Amino acid sequence: MQIGNNQELQAKALEVAENKSFWLWWKRLAAVVAIINFGLVLFNLSYVPLRDIYLREIPIVVHYYDPIKNIEPHPDTEQYLDTVDALTTQLATNEPSEPSEPSELRSPQIINLLSDLRQQSQSLLDRNPFIVANKFGTFARLRRIMQAQMGTNSAAEAFKQFWSPTYLEEAGISQALAFFDAKVRPLLAINYYRSIDINGDFIDNFWRIDIFFVVFFGAEFLLRTFIRSLRKPTVSWWDAILRRWYDLIMITPIWRWLRIIPVVAKLHQSRLINLERIMAQVTYEPAAYLADRVSQFLLVRLVDQVQDSVNQGEVARMLLQDGSYIQVSNIDKIEAISDRLLQLTIYKVVPQIQPELKSFLRHSLEESFKQFEFYEGLKNLPLIGMLPQGATDQLADYLSQSIGDVMALSYADEEGRELLDRLTEQVKQVLRTELQDVATQKELQNLLSDLLEELKINYFKQSSKIDPEAIMTEVDRMNQAMEEGETEDLGAGDR
Repeated sequence: MQIGNNQELQAKALEVAENKSFWLWWKRLAAVVAIINFGLVLFNLSYVPLRDIYLREIPIVVHYYDPIKNIEPHPDTEQYLDTVDALTTQLATNEPSEPSEPSELRSPQIINLLSDLRQQSQSLLDRNPFIVANKFGTFARLRRIMQAQMGTNSAAEAFKQFWSPTYLEEAGISQALAFFDAKVRPLLAINYYRSIDINGDFIDNFWRIDIFFVVFFGAEFLLRTFIRSLRKPTVSWWDAILRRWYDLIMITPIWRWLRIIPVVAKLHQSRLINLERIMAQVTYEPAAYLADRVSQFLLVRLVDQVQDSVNQGEVARMLLQDGSYIQVSNIDKIEAISDRLLQLTIYKVVPQIQPELKSFLRHSLEESFKQFEFYEGLKNLPLIGMLPQGATDQLADYLSQSIGDVMALSYADEEGRELLDRLTEQVKQVLRTELQDVATQKELQNLLSDLLEELKINYFKQSSKIDPEAIMTEVDRMNQAMEEGETEDLGAGDR
């Protein structure tokens, strides 16, 4: 029977371990998918600002991702480059061996193309097709390059001269077109056009990629919260959803950059990375000073509430009126504390103060005897004068010893205990009656209020000398010691 129970326990333990292992791997899978999704989100957010780099270094990325951002070449700059390509083709067709001969620049086809380029240049300067792409810097650079090349302060005049047969004949067609391809064409090629929706926002089709991740994380969120509610009957499905609110960011189509929050949480929960130390260092100083401020606030609030209770007489009513004070158990806390203090006094305190008690009683007895003329007369007699002193010492010693013994015997004896309880109750009743005096209550309230005020002032005075960071350092040291202790215990258990 015992063997069967052990096997059953081992089977259950193995099942629990397998479940934990499965969920750990599932968490890691979800964390990896979350990293991939967040990487795509960052790429999507940075694509437009970095598109020029992609176009120059990795043009295939632009080829495939421009449709996602609904980016297409700007019609004006695209037409301009097509016209330049047509001019180059026409020059090569007319005279492949030497297209730069002046006679070829005077052909009707080339004359028309050059005239068309001058008109498009003027239109380009007037309309500024770089506005949609927010490339004002590129447009300004284009103007400066042409002005510097043609030696004029007017960009319109520079383009007009550049596409004239006279300049091409003087500079050479090959050199002029090489300059255009090296300096001007890249600036025109990076310009683009984006469509806008009815709200005036740029159309972004990233949702076509993101929808797969949204479905995955939506299903994972519902499944995880539902299983959590099943495992913990006290937690409803809605409660589980509220507790994992940050996972909803993964399925929100706006403010996708906020997904860093659930991504970091998933990485930490899957144990792929440990964020405890990072969070401790990041929040070190703010947490130290915030904790100091919170502790000051709590103390002041507590002291103020106690002061208000004292000043309003709530403490007196709580102590003096039966039945008005709410207790968390049937034990009278004041009576229990009094009884415990009485025990300590009888069995611990009185035996340790025997010498002081004896001296006090001797002094009291001597002062009492001095009031009798008979005692003074005996002191003046030879030899007999020493008797009062010896008698006083013996009597004081006897009384000091008897006090402790009598109190202990009375407390241990049932009848003595009953008499002591009756005496204590009578003292409480008389004390309660005397404390109901308005003047006495007012005096005690003032004293307690002043005491609390002194406590508050001295706390702030002392706390100003304490460095909150030193306290945080001590807390970190203690946590580290506890973690090391747990690690050693685990290591010992493995061995």
